[in-house]
Amino acid sequence: MKIYTKTGDRGATSLVGGKRVSKASERLEAYGTIDELNSHIGLLRATPGTPREALPLLEYIQNKLFNIGAYLATDNTDNPALLPAGLSADASERLEKAIDEADAELPPLRAFILPGGCPAGATANVARTVCRRAERRVIALAREAAVAPEVTAFINRLSDYLFTLGRLCNHRAGIAEAEWRQEL
Repeated sequence: MKIYTKTGDRGATSLVGGKRVSKASERLEAYGTIDELNSHIGLLRATPGTPREALPLLEYIQNKLFNIGAYLATDNTDNPALLPAGLSADASERLEKAIDEADAELPPLRAFILPGGCPAGATANVARTVCRRAERRVIALAREAAVAPEVTAFINRLSDYLFTLGRLCNHRAGIAEAEWRQEL
């Protein structure tokens, strides 16, 4: 199998099932941003300071994002009830459990905090912002195509997890959170 096909040279690509669409379509924006998010999570997994116990969950998340990407790359016009493979309410609940466990170790959040800190904390925050953009792109796609609510719930919860994980990375690195100060 060749890496290059030349079939996308004129700005169109094939969805799962063969339908050709513009590379500027909402569907491509949605699953392309999910792919970008997956890469940022891979970077987070490779970043020193990411808690070892988070690594299996991050790999689990990457697999779920591949499932979501494949789902979003499938034209479901003829089957709007199509659900993403391997994505159920359990996936979001697993993220909630990880958030709760990390929150138990963290000081209470009393203000908005600025992204940054140690490399792992900063990387988690970059992944969080890409996750938020992915959510916006998926919501935009949902205006014109059926998108299972499990997808938006998982992506929404994932941004919460990445925020909490960023705080945890910084906390364990002994780096104080920089609070947003409006007057500066």
